[in-house]
Amino acid sequence: MRNPDIIYGPVFTEKSYNGQQNGVYTFKVDKRATKTQIKSEIERHFGVKVDKINTLNTKSKARRMGRYAGKTKTYKKAIVTLAQGSSIEM
Repeated sequence: MRNPDIIYGPVFTEKSYNGQQNGVYTFKVDKRATKTQIKSEIERHFGVKVDKINTLNTKSKARRMGRYAGKTKTYKKAIVTLAQGSSIEM
């Protein structure tokens, strides 16, 4: 799966902001992407050295909009730890 659209974008939460100070960044990625594909894509796109990657699949949550009930979309999250001294400008 050599697809340039593996990385959809960064995840901006309070927890992800705190991790950026330690070289840990969070990205929303394609559900079918593997850790090795994510690693090579981040190294190629941002020009940094990746130490390790943790991935997780988020679950959908029930949401209401007036009288209509629905669910949020599921997606895959990659938590990327960079090598010492590396950083990404967000």
